[in-house]
Amino acid sequence: MAEKSLHSICRWTFNPGKGGFVPGDMRPEWGGAFGSSDMIKLVADKIAPRMPDNVELGIELHYDAEVDDDNAAAVADALVDNNLYLAMITPGAHCHFGYGGVASLDPAERKAAEELGTKTVDLAYSTLKKAWHPEKEPALIIWNGSFGYDIATVGIAQMYQNLKESIAGLCKYEEKKGGSLYIGFEPKPNEGHPAMLIPTVASALLFWRRIEDEFGVSRAKKGVNKEFGHSEMIGLDHVHDTVEELDNDAMVHMHLNSQGYNDGIILGGPGKYDIDHGARINGMNVAIAGLIQQAGFNRWKGHDMQTRAYDNVEQGIDRVIRSVLSWEACEMAARDLDTKALMAALAKRQTARAEDMMRAAVVAAQGYFDKMYK
Repeated sequence: MAEKSLHSICRWTFNPGKGGFVPGDMRPEWGGAFGSSDMIKLVADKIAPRMPDNVELGIELHYDAEVDDDNAAAVADALVDNNLYLAMITPGAHCHFGYGGVASLDPAERKAAEELGTKTVDLAYSTLKKAWHPEKEPALIIWNGSFGYDIATVGIAQMYQNLKESIAGLCKYEEKKGGSLYIGFEPKPNEGHPAMLIPTVASALLFWRRIEDEFGVSRAKKGVNKEFGHSEMIGLDHVHDTVEELDNDAMVHMHLNSQGYNDGIILGGPGKYDIDHGARINGMNVAIAGLIQQAGFNRWKGHDMQTRAYDNVEQGIDRVIRSVLSWEACEMAARDLDTKALMAALAKRQTARAEDMMRAAVVAAQGYFDKMYK
């Protein structure tokens, strides 16, 4: 059996429906009084029993939409009672601030967004602390849904400077609390604005270097939440993203999902909206699994995904199970792949042979999935 593998399930996956152009009430069981403690119990009862023995599960939460000062004690108790862990917490700034958040040119919005961030840190270190994994601390992820703009002006430079100053302040605040959290940006090219201040992995890596240079914030435990789908959305190479992240020791968390275009079955991809399918079995994911194995990455791998607009509760739960098992299958195939032979073929320019080897690894991964899923 493989070494311990940490997967985290996202609270926001369990929603009654997206609404808008698709039904908002497909899963009424997950609406209304269905809270974060209920979701944690559901994961323990319906998902954990389907996991391989080497998998440990955690939960990801937004402050203050999914966990706040009022329900944090119940959430922490639910995590501990069900042998689950706090894997990631993030300020839900996009729920409150539409004009830049901590990057805003509106001083009142910026101040309120900064307070949301420090309250997130406070809760992680207080009420929720007992639900931390004993070996793998949670990540504090900064999603840049608020950090965008839709007008081309010289004000963008000041927004970027505001962002640097505010995140540097948040990092220093967290350091005084204990410095145990792993802090990462989740790059995204768009949503909730047409243009974003941190659109790519390279943007995030450069951002942390500027924070270090300007404000003396160490880059230790700082980096990127590796979000597969956000790179796919604009046609970037998330395999190369992985190389950059690992080369900079900056992969602090992962979000395993897909926009769907790279397996030949599910539609989506560049130019499409953020679909958030679960992890898929394909050659790119086998390659990424091999890269993180070589680098010794063993932190939380989150499943930032949405059940489909037509799924009922049973199908929604099944998709989460499939996502975790699909990634585990890719990891198993990556371990089995004869990397020495692969590199020898590449050195001899035998690229067709290398393709054959990667295709065989994908077939093997599907076989592993089938066995685990049954």
